[in-house]
Amino acid sequence: MRNHTIFMEQLNKYYAVWQEYNYVYEEWAKAHGLSVNSLLVLCAIHDGGDDCTQKKISQRWLIPKQTINMVFKDLERRGFVELFPMPEDKRNKVIRFTRAGKEYADTIISELRKVELFVIEEIGVERMQQLNETMALFVALFSEAGGKKSNEPNQ
Repeated sequence: MRNHTIFMEQLNKYYAVWQEYNYVYEEWAKAHGLSVNSLLVLCAIHDGGDDCTQKKISQRWLIPKQTINMVFKDLERRGFVELFPMPEDKRNKVIRFTRAGKEYADTIISELRKVELFVIEEIGVERMQQLNETMALFVALFSEAGGKKSNEPNQ
């Protein structure tokens, strides 16, 4: 019974840290005039290369397609993004930044990366590697125990 109590304490600490993690990103985004979903969409387009679609963003970040579409429409209204038909499938559209959008995204994302890299430097590469390995193990064991893999598409 004692182990169960210790495990539950650790699980509750995990939940609290997970919520704080999400909160600091929400607050950072808000301080830069964005929602966290807008920030994630900007990062996805920025890092997505030439085949970034709303569907891929939705699958990668687990954001509903409707939410991504609302963010996209706002970015489009501001002149930051454009849609282009995919050469191999004209029904799907690739999202790309306009020149103004690229400048805007570069500014936001460089500020975000600066903070993230500062944090990693303070934590240290070894501890960051341990964190990543531990989280990957958590995901693998959770999936093995019956959880759905995070990279599987919603059915």
